[in-house]
Amino acid sequence: MGTTGEVRDAGKEQVMESGHQDVVHDVSVDYYGKRLASCSSDRLIKVFAISSEDVLPNSLATLAGHEGPVWQVAWAHPKFGSILASCSYDRKVIIWREGAENEWHQDQVFQEHESSVNSISWSPHEFGLGLACGSSDGTISVLTLKPDGSWEKAKIQQAHPVGVTSVSWASASSLETSIGADSRLLQRLASGGCDNTVKVWKFENNSWKLDCFPPLSKHVDWVRDVGWAPNFGLGRSTIASASQDGTVVIWTQKNDGDQWQSLTLNDFKTPVWRVSWSLTGNILAVSDSSSKVTLWKEEVDGDWVQISNAQ
Repeated sequence: MGTTGEVRDAGKEQVMESGHQDVVHDVSVDYYGKRLASCSSDRLIKVFAISSEDVLPNSLATLAGHEGPVWQVAWAHPKFGSILASCSYDRKVIIWREGAENEWHQDQVFQEHESSVNSISWSPHEFGLGLACGSSDGTISVLTLKPDGSWEKAKIQQAHPVGVTSVSWASASSLETSIGADSRLLQRLASGGCDNTVKVWKFENNSWKLDCFPPLSKHVDWVRDVGWAPNFGLGRSTIASASQDGTVVIWTQKNDGDQWQSLTLNDFKTPVWRVSWSLTGNILAVSDSSSKVTLWKEEVDGDWVQISNAQ
């Protein structure tokens, strides 16, 4: 996002006035596609109702609590209630919870980082209520709600020493044990940073460990965003990374432990800010610095083709 006071719908030529007084950095639609949250350099978060394709979203609430530009907002899975997370330049991560309809309060305020928190990503609901947060201080924090209502805080130190720009969870997938009769869920994270690399992390023996050696390196400038594709019986892992160098790279891994393979989706000739997968994981939306959003789909032969263009 890079338009003052506007939120654009990538699927249609539809522009709405957001009510923000500064640049809009992110928008996020909830699980049911009924509500939209936006955040801005004006330090505010706004929540809108989405009624139909022909009616512009209706403003429901304005959330104030951050003391700097708000970079990202993310809805939690509805099984945990109506919960929204936000991260900001002010080093804070705020968990917002809706009590009565359209009445929001700050459920938790986390100040685990020494610098701007640039990216947040909720874990798959199978793992409970968990949030990964990437910061300019070079670390990733993982916050997990425990049964007693307290939050467990883990940290990946020196994840990207010059700064973490983005984090994304892998969808819950089963990892068969050596016996084969039992299986356990595998927790993995992808991150991008100012060191131009993408890294993959695995939670094993109660700690987060790097799961790709060496780090995934194909970009020649900052990795602005990473997106782990939903995995619904595809039998492989796929990550998209967007970079300041103007390229988007698709990384694939056939089996856990295999080397990651890379394919450059496209050179957009301008910095690429965000990548976002469809729920089925076969369509990728790409947002670049010229305010264009393009949709890409993988063909049966493995080639990627552009299927739409919005501005």
